[in-house]
Amino acid sequence: MANASLSRQQLNGRVAGYAGMVVVLLIIGLPMFWMLSGSLKTLREIYTFPPQWIPRNPQWSNYREAWNTVPFDRFYLNSLIITVAGSSLQIVNGTLCAYAFAFLKFPFKNVLFLIVLAALMVPSEVVILPNFLFFGNTVRDWFGLENNWIDTYQAIVLPGAATAFGTFLMRQGFLALPRDVLDAAKVDGAGHIRTMFGIVLPMAKPIVITFALISIVNKWNDYLWPLIITRSVELRPITVGVRLLYDAEGNNNWGVIMAGTTFVVLPLIVVYVFAQRFIIDGLTAGATKG
Repeated sequence: MANASLSRQQLNGRVAGYAGMVVVLLIIGLPMFWMLSGSLKTLREIYTFPPQWIPRNPQWSNYREAWNTVPFDRFYLNSLIITVAGSSLQIVNGTLCAYAFAFLKFPFKNVLFLIVLAALMVPSEVVILPNFLFFGNTVRDWFGLENNWIDTYQAIVLPGAATAFGTFLMRQGFLALPRDVLDAAKVDGAGHIRTMFGIVLPMAKPIVITFALISIVNKWNDYLWPLIITRSVELRPITVGVRLLYDAEGNNNWGVIMAGTTFVVLPLIVVYVFAQRFIIDGLTAGATKG
């Protein structure tokens, strides 16, 4: 009886788990499928009720029209520059800070780490106005520049150069590494630079790759700050530039807009398909050490 009861509990738990996954898949997958389906529909098919999930006559011309209407090639280049520069700065800063909090001893270490954790609770929107004023006036006054940094790449990238989440995530991953290997390196006379690059980073590769992917996705998807800090179309990333497909009077061709939105999300889908294994490994790497 006990075994039968246990088997039934396991079965119920498994069924509940699969049901939860199906619900999550529908919540995430249906909007994605509707976007892809809508990008191949005519305007009449999009407004048809009940909804028509599969387009009868796929309108591949929507993609060509979207690409030719706005400079997607320039937007892709801007997003690539912003993503590579921004994520690189976050990875470097996050790695160095995480190593310091994990292995170095210095005054007020725990207090500073609590401040880092507190920064995780602060919404990014809170610092938009201070950052805008800083790059608009303070930078020019401090460095004696003729112009401010509004509408520049550095103004888009630099506010996100530091990362509280990356510091916390990689610190937890570093603390989960076997201490015996690190102690052996210390006995052999390895300094911090050699220990970090020769031992810690190779052993913590999953967590570093995971944070790199998260940083890349966040930088690519960043919308509000680039919208505020840029004025010229030539500097805007693809997430902001796709808004040019909208008609100011509301006469929108939603098939073309969804085709343009597909251009935005397609690179991230490719990244996730090839990197999902590293994300799972990295997120579980620091789960056993506090």
